Amino acid sequence: MQYEAVIGLEVHAQLLTGSKLFCACSTRFGAEPNTQVCPVCLGMPGTLPVLNAKAVDYAIMTALAVDCVVNPISVFARKNYFYPDLPKGYQISQYNEPLSSRGRLDITTESGQKTIGITRIHMEEDAGKLIHGEGADENYSFVDLNRAGVPLIEIVSEPDMRVADEAVAYLKALRDILVYLGVCDGNMEEGSFRCDANVSIRPIGQAALGTKAELKNINSFKFVKDAITYEIQRQIDVVEEGGKVIQETRLFDSTRGVTVSMRSKEEAHDYRYFPEPDLAPLVVNEADVERLRENLPELPEAKRSRFGDAYGIPAYDAGVLTSTRALADYYEELVRLTDEPKLSSNWIMGEVLRLLNGNGLTITGSPVKPSAIAELLAMIKDGRLSNNMAKEVFEEMFKTGKTAEDVVKSKGVAQISDEGAITGIIEAVIKANPENLERYRGGKDKLFGFFVGEVMKAAKGQANPATVNKLLKEKLNG
Repeated sequence: MQYEAVIGLEVHAQLLTGSKLFCACSTRFGAEPNTQVCPVCLGMPGTLPVLNAKAVDYAIMTALAVDCVVNPISVFARKNYFYPDLPKGYQISQYNEPLSSRGRLDITTESGQKTIGITRIHMEEDAGKLIHGEGADENYSFVDLNRAGVPLIEIVSEPDMRVADEAVAYLKALRDILVYLGVCDGNMEEGSFRCDANVSIRPIGQAALGTKAELKNINSFKFVKDAITYEIQRQIDVVEEGGKVIQETRLFDSTRGVTVSMRSKEEAHDYRYFPEPDLAPLVVNEADVERLRENLPELPEAKRSRFGDAYGIPAYDAGVLTSTRALADYYEELVRLTDEPKLSSNWIMGEVLRLLNGNGLTITGSPVKPSAIAELLAMIKDGRLSNNMAKEVFEEMFKTGKTAEDVVKSKGVAQISDEGAITGIIEAVIKANPENLERYRGGKDKLFGFFVGEVMKAAKGQANPATVNKLLKEKLNG
């Protein structure tokens, strides 16, 4: 029997607010444990939550970017469970009445385009973090509550994905949108963008869904693909051997490449949801929604399409150059200064990104600004530098922060384009190689490359290649 997988994703994204969802504590990552806490996020008796307005704006922006309906009234609820990193014994979330619902996200895979439905986007607070067996006290576990109360949105997809590659494409597209909006930094390693995958199988042609397993907190695109791929095959093997897939929560062991059982899967009633008595229903005015809609930035897919149409660059180039807003802005500034879309693309994708990646930098940390590259490219266009020379100059610009003009002057690097100077070098080379000259004129045309090499060597690589070729042909054939 042949089976197909049914995959739905639940993505938790930390919002880039300066303070937590219901108190004024900082959300900064990496602080000393338990230093960014207060009575509210520690769940002390008698404290009251106050909703962060910026977090609401960010959640609405995300909803609009994926065509969700923003509900005029949403309700916060208490999700009750007991765990060491949840100080109140419950999490403030949304359940029956979320902030937004009924959205969509288009993805592109090798199989073509596909639309993935989005069931809902709701707001909630994060839990703390358990630290197991680290440092000198490896036999103990510790609780860091700095993360408790950090604002999250949970983005729940429809079970519209059938293979792991679709899940990865969906996650990447969603992460790009969140980062473009500036509402989440998308850092999977730090846990600010993390994913749970619900995976089930069913015989091809069957409409009813199979029993799902939930894969928790997967923190890289590669692991998402590996975990889902393994889990699909695991479930097929269970069924083929006459067993039944049970509903449970599983973890992905990236070292062994397998999923392992963690606990039986909770149902909604296990959490005993009920409306949060300390928070009034959240009322969103249409005027606020329109204000946020008008201020949305150009999103990744629209920008990629525009780059292809406006600049005539290949789809691959457009994809790389729009991978972040900052990189796209850098490219557009360089094109504005040079009026050379493809040349600008080549330099950014080649030399700029090569040195940035090699030094662990992003485009925002580049020591070379678009104006400096425009000056360098103008030198190539004017014949002062060859392309190879320009690459050497650019490396020095990157290391020192100097302008192209300063590097050329200090290193004496400049292309020789003066015909008189090049003619003198050519004549000296020909005079030094009479036997090869005779052989060339006798029909050994391939020796032309020998003479080009000798001229460039004599000119220390600084002679204009086009001028060398033109004048050398004249002299050899004369």
